[in-house]
Amino acid sequence: MKKYLSLIFTFMLAFSLAGCGAGNEKANTDSEKKEEKVEKEAENKEQQPDKIVLTDFTGREIELEKPAEKVALLSSGDMDLMMNLGGNIVGRPSSRGEVPEAVKDAEEIGNPHEPNFEKIVSVEADVLIANESFQRHIKTVESQGTKVILTSANSVDDIKKQIELYAQILQKEAKGEELIKQIDDQIDALKADKDGNKLKTLLVYGAPGTFLAALPNSLSGNILELAGGENIANEFPKRDDYPNYANLSAEKIIEKDPDIIFLITHGDAEAVKTAFEEEMSQNPAWTNLTAVQKERYVILPSHLFGSNPGMKIVDSITFMSDQLKEAANESN
Repeated sequence: MKKYLSLIFTFMLAFSLAGCGAGNEKANTDSEKKEEKVEKEAENKEQQPDKIVLTDFTGREIELEKPAEKVALLSSGDMDLMMNLGGNIVGRPSSRGEVPEAVKDAEEIGNPHEPNFEKIVSVEADVLIANESFQRHIKTVESQGTKVILTSANSVDDIKKQIELYAQILQKEAKGEELIKQIDDQIDALKADKDGNKLKTLLVYGAPGTFLAALPNSLSGNILELAGGENIANEFPKRDDYPNYANLSAEKIIEKDPDIIFLITHGDAEAVKTAFEEEMSQNPAWTNLTAVQKERYVILPSHLFGSNPGMKIVDSITFMSDQLKEAANESN
């Protein structure tokens, strides 16, 4: 009997040990599978890049699934920056002037004042870059699957911020830093070349029936500051509808007596100049201005001053600086 019980005990012990071994083996297998699953998920996450989260100039947060492969733009300055970053432009602003070879095949989609929504939709761009004034049209465009990114350029710093934003859209941050450094280096060279003679300057934006004074917080006002001029409108009250401009005040302009007058226009430059001279002739006191007596009217090139010139911003500063130096030399 004792021998029989001993055999039963031995059998039960062996069975128990076998069960423990199988349990341990199963636990090890489950652990290995779990580790394998975690590794696979991590690998998949690495293969799928994080979404790109942008903040545009109005504070809107825009999310892109991937770098923009197709871009549409409504202004030539934005297009110039995007071209320098190597973006694929499928929609470009309508223009009567010369079109860069690199974007001749891109579809014309209108301009900031007259966007062509049918064309904008047809190019199927990943993003549309437009001015802040486009805000009311965002839903119309984004409902068709194109993200809208709003910007503005009222200073050279704004243009550099645009470069940073567009580089982020394309995921070409290193190229963006290179372009910003290029602008900074060229501006530093211009500063070193300034002679310190600040001429009193009036910046006039002219359009049919409208003349406004550009304030220091406008792009042309910032260019004037960097070029070494003194904006006589720095204390003029800004307009509510155009906060970067002020109404022309004959009384204040006569009091400030500008040495030179710059005319900014999008249209027929000579026609605007003639209209401005007629405007001044209505107030005989204008004829006593130094700029008028010396006939120092400079019509600024529209591609450098009519809107954001993009990477040509240094050309804008150089042009104005050269005009100021020439006028200063005449005064000496």
